[in-house]
Amino acid sequence: MSIQLFGLPVSRGVAIGRAVLVASSRVDVAHYFIEPANAAAEIGRLCRARDLVAAELSRLKAELPHDAPAELPALLDVHLMLLHDPMLEDATRQWIVERHYNAEWAVSAQTEVLVRQFDEMEDEYLRDRKADVEQVAERLLAALVSGHQGLLPVTTAVSGGDPLVLVATDIAPADMLQFKRSVFSGFVTDVGGRTSHTAIVARSLDIPAVVGAREASRLVCQDDWLIIDGDQGVVVVNPSPIVLEEYRFRQQQSDLERDRLKRLRYKPAVTLDGQPIELLANIELPRDAEAALEAGAVGVGLFRSEFLFMNRNGELPDEDEQYQAYRSVVEAMKGLPVTIRTIDIGADKPLDRASGPESRHDAVLNPALGLRAIRWSLAEPDMFLKQLRAILRAAACGKVRILIPMLAQRSEIHAVREALATARQQLDAQGVAHGPVELGAMIEVPAAAISLSMLMPHFDFFSIGTNDLIQYTLAIDRADEQVAALYDGWHPAVLSLISSVIRQCNDAGKSVSVCGEMAGDPACTELLLAMGLRAFSMQPAQLPAVKQRLLRADTSRLDDLLQSLEGEDDPARAWPVLLRTRAVAA
Repeated sequence: MSIQLFGLPVSRGVAIGRAVLVASSRVDVAHYFIEPANAAAEIGRLCRARDLVAAELSRLKAELPHDAPAELPALLDVHLMLLHDPMLEDATRQWIVERHYNAEWAVSAQTEVLVRQFDEMEDEYLRDRKADVEQVAERLLAALVSGHQGLLPVTTAVSGGDPLVLVATDIAPADMLQFKRSVFSGFVTDVGGRTSHTAIVARSLDIPAVVGAREASRLVCQDDWLIIDGDQGVVVVNPSPIVLEEYRFRQQQSDLERDRLKRLRYKPAVTLDGQPIELLANIELPRDAEAALEAGAVGVGLFRSEFLFMNRNGELPDEDEQYQAYRSVVEAMKGLPVTIRTIDIGADKPLDRASGPESRHDAVLNPALGLRAIRWSLAEPDMFLKQLRAILRAAACGKVRILIPMLAQRSEIHAVREALATARQQLDAQGVAHGPVELGAMIEVPAAAISLSMLMPHFDFFSIGTNDLIQYTLAIDRADEQVAALYDGWHPAVLSLISSVIRQCNDAGKSVSVCGEMAGDPACTELLLAMGLRAFSMQPAQLPAVKQRLLRADTSRLDDLLQSLEGEDDPARAWPVLLRTRAVAA
């Protein structure tokens, strides 16, 4: 039966493929693909785990007291029988051999299948037996516990031929790093918002995605055929042939449009009235620098350094490892500027419990308002100095800028500058080469936007992080799908803050860019140009569409439109109308 699910469209396009479910709600297990040649070894792991569980169940049965109720040994016998039942054992092996799932994933996937079958049984007694299946599966999973975590890389050959789409309750940012090297052509999550990091990475991959689909991971079964409509936020489960054909046509049209936009790569980013515009790239990992160059970026406007710190089981990268990573980006960009943001963790980007701020308390009530970004860096001075020294060393290899996230306090400004001076002194004392850097501040806290004059003398450049600026201005958790409808970059208060920051920076002769998701949204391109913005930083995949818009823009004709917008109650609706009216008049 075909059904439709609805969520938030966060990355455009259409994806069609078989569903791959990650981790049921009952257990949290590692999910990764294996190479076909390793299938026998993985089945060996499964068999050893089965034998361990069988031995444990037999021991428990043997150790039962003589006066134990008769139901207890009978229950253990049932579990032993289920453990060796072909519906569990043989089918689990099939997931490993045919779909190349690791053993834990295969057990989890087959358990999902069996549980659904039990749920559909009319006999109440048989329905209740699904608990026995779950308990046996959990014993197997416990026996299979390994050090593997997350979604590991997989080649197209390993995937089994059919295109795959990922379905999960949520995908951690650290797992998304592995996702970037996998074969999934799209994904759906139960939770998340338009600017959650899951959505941001989807846009960086330029693959269709829908988040906040609530019940997707419960309603979708392993291997269901899915259509992900990233334009409308719709997921079609087991579509009819007619619907499938319609979406295949749309998919082809979308691919043609992407190819057409790629031809703009070498065209200079200049508006119709001759205004040169900087189009920069946001990246997460050193290897993303290649994608930035491929897209035609003239530099890296935001290197999210926190991703070097993730998926490390509590062991943070040392100074040399960070230096090698930063240097590789600087060298890959071939003389173009690289802006490295100091570690910005917290909220939707936690580190492992052993190393991150969340380890200090059992529960963090409001992570977005807690010890995150520069607050955490200043609370961990040794870690912060290591990062600053690594960045300064990389600056000897090319043009580097340091960007400080979430600044809002005068004390933070002085602490940052003192730390940077200390890092230089330490490198000088050690005789280690380092280079000059520009120091910048992210404007993402309303207090920083309102008191920009306090920051202005201390920084060389500014970058507006619209994702958090919107979140904090409107008091909206941007990762919470329950309030996602209220997250609005076109809110008059937000537009006023952005416009004010751009104007003040231009008046003071300080460079300013927007590095949040508004920069990569073509619907906002003319608006930001009208505000005076001349530097945009975005995911590489977003760059061609934004370049197309600015090539067709005339900034000399946008100023009065911005003034007309100021009196509108609904700027998001009014702005396109104003643009169309001007185009018709022209």
